[in-house]
Amino acid sequence: MEHLGNDLETMRRVPLADSHVAAICEFGEEKTYPAGTIVADIGDRMDTFVYVLDGEIEVVDQYTGKRLLDASLGPTQFMGEIAFLNRGTHYLRMRATCDTRVIEAPREEMLELMSRVPELSDHILTVYAARRRRQFELSNGSVKVIGADRNAKVQEVERFLSRNRIPFSSYDMENGDSETLAACNILDHEPGVIVGTDTKLEDPTPRKVAQFLGLDLDICAQRDFDLLIVGGGPAGVAAAVYAGSEGLDALVIEDTAVGGQAGTSSRIENYMGFPTGISGTDLTWRGQIQAMKFGTRFVMPRRVVGLAQREDGGFCATLDDGDEICAKSILVSTGVQYRRLPLDRLEQLEGAGVFYSATEMEARFCSKTEAVVIGGGNSAGQAAMYLSRTAAHVHLVVRSGSLAASMSSYLSERLEADPRVTIHYVTTVTALHGDDWLEGVTFTSPEGERQINTRALFIMIGAAPNTEWLGGLVDTDEKGFVITGADAGRQSPFETGTDGIFAVGDVRSGSVKRVASAVGEGSVVVSRIWSYLDGLQ
Repeated sequence: MEHLGNDLETMRRVPLADSHVAAICEFGEEKTYPAGTIVADIGDRMDTFVYVLDGEIEVVDQYTGKRLLDASLGPTQFMGEIAFLNRGTHYLRMRATCDTRVIEAPREEMLELMSRVPELSDHILTVYAARRRRQFELSNGSVKVIGADRNAKVQEVERFLSRNRIPFSSYDMENGDSETLAACNILDHEPGVIVGTDTKLEDPTPRKVAQFLGLDLDICAQRDFDLLIVGGGPAGVAAAVYAGSEGLDALVIEDTAVGGQAGTSSRIENYMGFPTGISGTDLTWRGQIQAMKFGTRFVMPRRVVGLAQREDGGFCATLDDGDEICAKSILVSTGVQYRRLPLDRLEQLEGAGVFYSATEMEARFCSKTEAVVIGGGNSAGQAAMYLSRTAAHVHLVVRSGSLAASMSSYLSERLEADPRVTIHYVTTVTALHGDDWLEGVTFTSPEGERQINTRALFIMIGAAPNTEWLGGLVDTDEKGFVITGADAGRQSPFETGTDGIFAVGDVRSGSVKRVASAVGEGSVVVSRIWSYLDGLQ
């Protein structure tokens, strides 16, 4: 299956071309770091591109002060990883092992050079993505999550980090190794989050972690944009790529993680170009990198809670913290979310055995237990297949008598043939059992009731559109989906009845609820937005 980047271990080391180095030297400055000097510390902003002329830079273990990795950076290599694109922070401490001479180039000028020289951009982005993959796989980050299986808030932070492919370390409080004990001592043996070396994050939330990592961008310096894209699912990310490539000043606001509902899919096999499959998270993460390369910015986790139109025809969006961002045009790509079941104690057990996504993070809660997946669509089917690798057994609960109308045939055929999965047709879950954590569920079918012992229930049914924040500026159908095109009196299928507001993807009434369709709509709509903005001049 495809990953978010190449394997750094097997990549051939290729130095930058002499002409590219010369171009960097035109605006960069030479600097020397004496042996033992910290070149970049954890939490420092990635404001400069660092190219090594001679010497050596190593990664430092923040606890022991010794070298963390066997590999180091030498002449013709450069520092950094993908967070450089959005001025994120360093996750690792970097130190000169000997007197080291480098070229330091300002980030903005470096990005401008990369936009003009695609060969240089390709080289740097390939290395950056591979480094991020390596850091993520080795859990080499500046955030430690302890006891996610015991605390819903801590679990929410871990989910945010995992889905955004941010390197972090996760610890089970029952482990007795020295590193786990040291982390637990900082937290007084309670579940929690540590940032940096030993800073306990009080009342941990994804927003606080994002602020530490530089993901919650300082948008106060700029209030007006050409285009505000609300929602970072496949449609929103595709629009972000094309908006940036067309020179639009665009901002994407996402309330959870780039990828949206598609990001909860562990394996997508029917998306063109990925014959071995790719996870929804890695697919949209790649798109995010493309968009940032073209200058589109992403802010997360932030939620738009209201939208108003100005007298000049522009729009102002109110964020969940009261902040306000304005734009000449709005693209609604907020997608849909899984519906909650009308079950007693459901909310109490969410995050404590009840989940709405099936990624590698949730899969570890399925070890040594049977898992139950509710839903008959592709997302539910992909979840069942993925969870069958780790769970003792998987039960797929389907309300109808067949999967033919709701699931791709290749997927339903695999499920029906897999001995690790049992499909329960014409069945519903009618009760949850357990106190602090889910311990079982009740199935109800024409044959009667049956209790299944499980500590992991995955709910993947229905599609509730995220449109409450629109404030009545556009019309929606009886289910809350945004009305566009001919039904809204417009020629373009993605225009709403309000000039300057467009909608794409699952949130749009009548759209095909598939990842490829959402990507297509997000790509195509930008040409119409560009025409609209051009007409305002």
